[in-house]
Amino acid sequence: QVQLLESGGGSVQAGGSLKLSCRTSTLIFGACEMGWSRQAPGKERELVSRISLDGTTTRYADSVKGRFTLSRDDDKSTVYMQMNNLKTEDTAVYYCVADRCEAIDDVWGQGIQVTVSS
Repeated sequence: QVQLLESGGGSVQAGGSLKLSCRTSTLIFGACEMGWSRQAPGKERELVSRISLDGTTTRYADSVKGRFTLSRDDDKSTVYMQMNNLKTEDTAVYYCVADRCEAIDDVWGQGIQVTVSS
């Protein structure tokens, strides 16, 4: 059962931009904080971004701060991550994450590939 629908990945040249989207159910979206993690080749999975339930507070990994921007659209039950000035080290599989949920379990997406070429 797919609970997080990720889109927007692909290949881009260094310095370019991509926008990831993660649409979920109203139940999950209303109960959880949302964000993204990533898994780069040969690296452990790391937290990239998180946004609070009300959309007012965001946090980012130091490696992406100032380049990535996370936002929530309550009407669409969707979280977006705008990624600008992409670097080759941003190449990874990106996973949408719903966590810190009230009364339901955390949910992870299937992952989408982002490839940044030099």
